[in-house]
Amino acid sequence: MSKKRILVTGGAGFLGTNLCRRLLDDGNHIISLDNYLSGLKRNVAIFEDHPDYEFIEHDIIDPIDLQIDEIYNLACAGSPPKYQADPIHTTKTNVYGVINMLELAKRNDAKIMQASTSEVYGDPEVHPQVESYHGNVNTHGIRSCYDEGKRCAESLCFDYMRRFGVKIKVARIFNTYGPYMDAEDGRVVSNFIVQAINGKSPTIYGDGSQTRSFCYVDNLIDAFVRLMASRDDFYGPVNTGNPGEFTVKELAEKVIDMTAANVEVTYHPLPQDDPTVRCPDITLAQKELGWTPDISLEKGLVKTIEYFKSIN
Repeated sequence: MSKKRILVTGGAGFLGTNLCRRLLDDGNHIISLDNYLSGLKRNVAIFEDHPDYEFIEHDIIDPIDLQIDEIYNLACAGSPPKYQADPIHTTKTNVYGVINMLELAKRNDAKIMQASTSEVYGDPEVHPQVESYHGNVNTHGIRSCYDEGKRCAESLCFDYMRRFGVKIKVARIFNTYGPYMDAEDGRVVSNFIVQAINGKSPTIYGDGSQTRSFCYVDNLIDAFVRLMASRDDFYGPVNTGNPGEFTVKELAEKVIDMTAANVEVTYHPLPQDDPTVRCPDITLAQKELGWTPDISLEKGLVKTIEYFKSIN
């Protein structure tokens, strides 16, 4: 059986790096593509001697022609400071970029998995969130470039499937953490860990009562692979996240305790449209993918803290 040629866009990012590692371990040939707006060159460097890994510096808002069997479209900064830095480019990535990847999939008769997000639910009025919930999103707020961009990307995927028969998969990703995160990307787990190991007070925005569900990256990547391998008439969208729910304050306290940092949390105002609750209902993933995350927050934090200490 010949090796699959798999394109991973956003391949130098946090999720892309972990996905490339898994797909290489599974015996595939990987084409990793990134524009380095949020990806890291040090993540690409760990694969530079692998015979089945090739890297292309490219922005998916510009078309590209490749011979591939599958596409994992992870391109787009996932943290608010990064995607708000150039909101118009963020929207272009989720519209022009997704169209380009769907066109590439159509030309190659390839399967494509679109990395969507729990942000499509906005500040949800249904809790936990189920895939049938249509969300509560501010269409003109500072986060809308990402939230609405990802909602449009989902729409494009389903329109390409209905009109052209493109084989699509849509994963809605909830908060994820683990090795190869960017220490400066502004995500809550990386923020707290980096602050704590450097003897600084973890910064909480709001009063810390807002909740999040944190999925360790290895579990998430397993969901991606299972989704891509699922039957052709299962498209999603499917929630991929850990339903274990914690307040942001609880997370900060865990990080302080696990790093033995002699610090206390500090509080700042909550940003506009920051959701107060976020937790996935994963019934569909359990049924269709046979997937349930099994790495606890404590176990995952141990590995993540070790990673940040190694690069600090």
